[in-house]
Amino acid sequence: MNCRPTPIAACLALAFAVPASADDAVRLDPLVITGSRVEQNTFDLPAAIDVVDVASVGATQAKVNASEALAGVPGIVVQNRQNYAQDLQISSRGFGARTAFGVRGIRLVADGIPASMPDGQGQAATFNLDRAERIEVMRGPLSAIYGNAAGGVIQLFTPDGKGRPSVAGRFSAGSDSSWKADLSSQGEVGGVSYVVDTSRFVSDGYRDHSAVRRDQSLVKLGVSPSQDGRLTFVASSFNQVADDPLGLDWATARSKPKSVVPAALAYDTRKRISQQQGGLNYEHRFGEDRLQLSAYAGQRSVIQYQSIPTFVQANPRHSGGIIDFERSFAGASARWIARRQVAGGGLTTTFGADYERSVDDRQGFENFVGATLGVKGALRRDETDRVAASGVYVQSQWQGERWNFSGGLRHSRVAFKVSDHYSVGVNGDDSGSVDYRKTTPTLAAMYALTPAVNLYASVARGFETPSLNELFYSGPGATFSFDLKPATSTHLEAGIKAMLGDNARLDVALFEVRTKDELVVAASAGGRTSYINASRTLRRGVEASLDARWAGGFSGRLAYTGLRAEFDKAYTGSSGVVAAGNRLPGVPSSQLFGELAWKHAASGFQAAIEGVARSRVYVDDRNAARSAPGYAIANLRFAVERNYGAFSVGSFLRIDNLFDREYIGSVVVGDGNGRYYEPAPGRAWLAGVSLKHQF
Repeated sequence: MNCRPTPIAACLALAFAVPASADDAVRLDPLVITGSRVEQNTFDLPAAIDVVDVASVGATQAKVNASEALAGVPGIVVQNRQNYAQDLQISSRGFGARTAFGVRGIRLVADGIPASMPDGQGQAATFNLDRAERIEVMRGPLSAIYGNAAGGVIQLFTPDGKGRPSVAGRFSAGSDSSWKADLSSQGEVGGVSYVVDTSRFVSDGYRDHSAVRRDQSLVKLGVSPSQDGRLTFVASSFNQVADDPLGLDWATARSKPKSVVPAALAYDTRKRISQQQGGLNYEHRFGEDRLQLSAYAGQRSVIQYQSIPTFVQANPRHSGGIIDFERSFAGASARWIARRQVAGGGLTTTFGADYERSVDDRQGFENFVGATLGVKGALRRDETDRVAASGVYVQSQWQGERWNFSGGLRHSRVAFKVSDHYSVGVNGDDSGSVDYRKTTPTLAAMYALTPAVNLYASVARGFETPSLNELFYSGPGATFSFDLKPATSTHLEAGIKAMLGDNARLDVALFEVRTKDELVVAASAGGRTSYINASRTLRRGVEASLDARWAGGFSGRLAYTGLRAEFDKAYTGSSGVVAAGNRLPGVPSSQLFGELAWKHAASGFQAAIEGVARSRVYVDDRNAARSAPGYAIANLRFAVERNYGAFSVGSFLRIDNLFDREYIGSVVVGDGNGRYYEPAPGRAWLAGVSLKHQF
């Protein structure tokens, strides 16, 4: 299972030795709003930021997982668990790798509405990729201005409906009895723009007991009530039922990668999620200045059946093997953006404030009734969990002829309150509250060495609180912890952005992050993970990307990440002493993505080969258990799209893991049962067709 990444890395590097041509120019400097909150060219922003053209990337994908779009972004590691009950594992510069499910340490936003809850826990599964236009990914110091997220910001944007109305349908099917159907419409009628989309995804899953059914819907409406004002309404729905295959030990992962542990079948481990949300965004222009307002609200329901043995639940303080909660969440934000001419340059200053809250009515039940397992039994937990997060910030940027200076300051507060309604016998009242506050500054400078080369440096302080799920079982006797500290970090970054002729761009960033009180896994077993504060950690790395377009319709991309993430000071955890110099689990030290594509403009045919290489990954803080080996895989894709009057017809075929490599796709950090490993599929195929009609 140990595949060396070196050969494929060399092949991909050689592919980029072809000199660039001035023919067939490509835009390598897209506009973004992440970072400065106003439209700005990525080339002139003193930060590591990438823009993924989802509409283009998704043309040959299932449009199910964000991993499809983020695979080529340096600094970002996306591990598909092959387990829809636990979502993707996304980390940025090593932040978020510890999470047992969902996304932590990265701020997720979709069409201006947070996909991260006030405690910082996010769900990338709720991203609607069917209608997405682009994803902006920012790493590094400037993300500190977004508050409780040390690793960065990932924002998804859906385009406004434009032009004559159109209707489109898409169907794809592939390995593991997977299929997805999508129906959408967009356009502009009577001054109202609209985008409507609905889809269903079904799969038996690569592993046993990993089936999933997901339904998603999106509505986006836009109207201009005045010449200077724009109001946008966005609503979405997400419903999913998924089996949970759990992790495997090393021997089983190697010999029977599709299998599951008996407990998963005995307890029928699974999760059901239902989420609906809606929001309003309003922008009004006052000359060069802007006022931006937004508000949103939503509801999320989750019931999860875990594999916690009945004898463990015999402990009267145990909260059961079933998690069942109803969450309501809401938030609002306001910002004023002012633009002035100062000292021969343009000064843009943003004043902002935001507020978010969530309320969970959370219950726990035994996962058995008598001798019957995997069914809802007696009540073992009943509480109300409240989280409120607020922040005020100021951000300013001065752009001169050659110099660009920016800085910001944010004060954040995140407050947790637990009201325990279940007090029976020795299971006492665990009510309480904890409040975290932090002020985080950012500072950056950029210098235009030449019109085609920019140099920059930035520094910031980061702030990351524990999430609700990290607090739940981290106290004495696996109770709620009111003693976990927030992690604080100092981020340094220096980089270069260079245009290589008219058709190539190179981005390189060097960074260092020193973190105090890093949150690490103390123990993980039976579907529960507890956390403690480590002493200090250190991350040092390099990120590089190269994009190019050549004559004849050829294009390519290389993205490399080198990261040394380690414990900078020893600490004592539940499993013993973790030595200084040990690597952070779940974080590969190197990762390479390469793509070589060709498109024939006249026929609409395109083809590409992709390569992904990743080094080994440790699975526990002590680096004692068997690490997941490094691997290298190749993917192949073909597509064609043709226009026939008012109709557009497209089709595609892709083959992932072309050479049928066996490898571990993701790991469960610190699993107490030694079931760290989640195998990835062998060779897999996906094919699809699409039809669009414009009226």
